[in-house]
Amino acid sequence: MDQQQILARITEMVDAEKTLRESLATGAIDEATERARLGDLERELDQCWELLRRRRAKDSSGGDPALVRLRPTARVDTYEA
Repeated sequence: MDQQQILARITEMVDAEKTLRESLATGAIDEATERARLGDLERELDQCWELLRRRRAKDSSGGDPALVRLRPTARVDTYEA
């Protein structure tokens, strides 16, 4: 996945998040469903943002960003803000 593909996936997930919130507001889904789906989206977004940051860092330091791989959610979730 290159930088443009990562950014496109992030955009898709942000759009999905908006759709979920709209679905809750219109009553199409309940709060539990929204929370579960939002949780999944947030974890995947965290992974993508972290991947993008590491790829950019690798590129700016003269390395090959293609060597940077997506880390498991559990590993990304342990980072402190």
